[in-house]
Amino acid sequence: MKFKAKFYNVDSSEPRVIMHDDDCVELGVKEMDRVRIDGKNRSTVTLVSRSDTVVKKGVVLMSSDVMKRIDVKDGEEVNIENSPKPESVKSIRHKMDNERLSSTEIHEVVRDIAESKLSKIEVSAWLTALYINGMDVEEIADFTNAMVDTGDRMVFDRQPVFDFHSLGGVPGNKVTPIVVSIVAAAGLMIPKTSSRAISSASGTSDFVETFCDVELSAARIKEISETVGGTFAWGGAMNIAPVDDMVIRIEYPLGINPRAQMLASIMSKKIAIGATHLLVDIPMGSGTKVKTIEEARAYVRDFMDLGRRLGIQVECAITYADQPVGSAIGPILEAKECIKILEGEKHPSSVIEKACDLAGVILEMGGIPYGGEEARRILSSGEAHKKFMEIVVAQNGSPDLKADDLQPGKFKHDIVTAKSGYVHTIHNKTLVNIARAAGSPSDKGAGIMLNKKKGQRAEKGEVLFTIYADNEAKGLRAKEMAMRNPPLQIEGMMIERGSRSIR
Repeated sequence: MKFKAKFYNVDSSEPRVIMHDDDCVELGVKEMDRVRIDGKNRSTVTLVSRSDTVVKKGVVLMSSDVMKRIDVKDGEEVNIENSPKPESVKSIRHKMDNERLSSTEIHEVVRDIAESKLSKIEVSAWLTALYINGMDVEEIADFTNAMVDTGDRMVFDRQPVFDFHSLGGVPGNKVTPIVVSIVAAAGLMIPKTSSRAISSASGTSDFVETFCDVELSAARIKEISETVGGTFAWGGAMNIAPVDDMVIRIEYPLGINPRAQMLASIMSKKIAIGATHLLVDIPMGSGTKVKTIEEARAYVRDFMDLGRRLGIQVECAITYADQPVGSAIGPILEAKECIKILEGEKHPSSVIEKACDLAGVILEMGGIPYGGEEARRILSSGEAHKKFMEIVVAQNGSPDLKADDLQPGKFKHDIVTAKSGYVHTIHNKTLVNIARAAGSPSDKGAGIMLNKKKGQRAEKGEVLFTIYADNEAKGLRAKEMAMRNPPLQIEGMMIERGSRSIR
C-alpha cells in the first residue's frame, strides 16, 4: 500500500511508525506488529503503533531516524507491507526452553538484532534466556563470530597484534595506559580500544579523553599502532561488533550480564580488531563481577577454551579487587594518578604492581623473558613515559602534558572518621555510587580521592577520603550519600568483650 510519509517529532526507544487504525486493519497488522517500509532506494522494518486520532488515513507518521533509514523526506510517498515475525523469534524460544542452538540459528538472531527486526522485548527475552540457561563453548564461539560479522574488521600489516582487556568491576582501575605504554616501548604492537563507563565511575576512555582524543577512525588506529606501537582509543567510535553496543543498552536496565553475552562481547571485539594474542584481567573480590576464586578460574577456562576455538592465544590474570586500585576514582583524578606514575611517582604501589604484572605477561607472550622485571625496568627508566607521550601526541594531545595540568572539580568535601581504628572493609559499589552522585564520569572533575586503604589506621577526625565535584549541588548530594552510607568501615582491634562479675 502507498502512504504519504509525514515527520512526527517523537522520541522512541526503537524504530516505530504510527498508522491509522483502518489502514492497519487493511494491512492486517496489530499494535507492535512489524511492517516493511520501502523508500525510493532503501527499506527498513519497524514496529507499528495504531491510532485513529493523531494520524489520518493514507498517512504514516515517522521519526527522523526512520526517515533517515529509508532516505525519504516529509511528504514523499512510501510503500508499506506487513512484515512477518522473524524466524529468529523461534530460536529465542528454543533457548528459553534450554535447547542448544545451531550456528545458523545464532547468526539469524544476531543479524536480526543488528537490522532492528527484533523488538526490545524480544531482545530482552534473548538476554534473559542466556542469563538463565547459558550457552556451551561452541555456541559462544558461533555467537562471537556472528557478532563480528555485523561490523567491520581491522587488518594490520604488522604482526603479531597484542591486546588486553579487563572484566572491570573494581573502581580506580587506571592501568591501561601504563600497560600499553610499557608494551609498546618494548617493541610490541598493542592497538588498545577501551569502553566508556556504563555503571562504573569512569571507564578507560572517560579518563583518557581528558588529555587526548579517543574517537579515532579504524584507519587512524592502524596508522598510529603500526608507527608508534599502541593506541588508547574508544571502541565505540568504530563499527566494530555494533550489535554488542545495541545489546548493552537493553541489558543495562535489566541489571543482568549473561555470561555467554559477556564472553562473546569481549572476544568479538578482539577478533574484529585483529588481535592474535590477548591477556584478560579478571579482577576478583567482594563487590565486583567475580567474587570468588572458583568463579574466576571458571572464567579462565572459558576464555582459554574460547580462544583456542577462535584462533587467538589467550592468557588470563586473576587480580586482587577487594578495594580500589590506587587512590583516585573519577576521570581527571584517575588520569592525574596514572600520568604521575608514568612520570616517575612511586605511589600508589598497587597501580604500579598491577600494571607491571599485566604488562609482564604480555611481554612474555611476545617472547620477552622475565616479563615482570622488564616491565618494571621500562617503567622506572622513563621509556614507558616517552612512549606514552608519543601516543598522546599522535592522538592530538599536548606534547607538554604534565599530570599537574589536570585539576579536579573545585567543589570538595572531606569525609572524616568518627572514631579511631583500622580500615576493615571498603565497599567498592558504594564508592562508585558516591562518585557518580558527584557527577562522574560525565563531569570530568568529579570523583573521590582516598586517603586510607584497607589495613591502615585512622585517628578520630582524620580525613578518610575527599569528594570532588564540578557542580556544587552534586557535591553536596554525594557528601550526603557518603554520610548516610559510609563506604569505609572502621574497626578497632578488639572485636568483642566477654566478661563476668566476680564475687
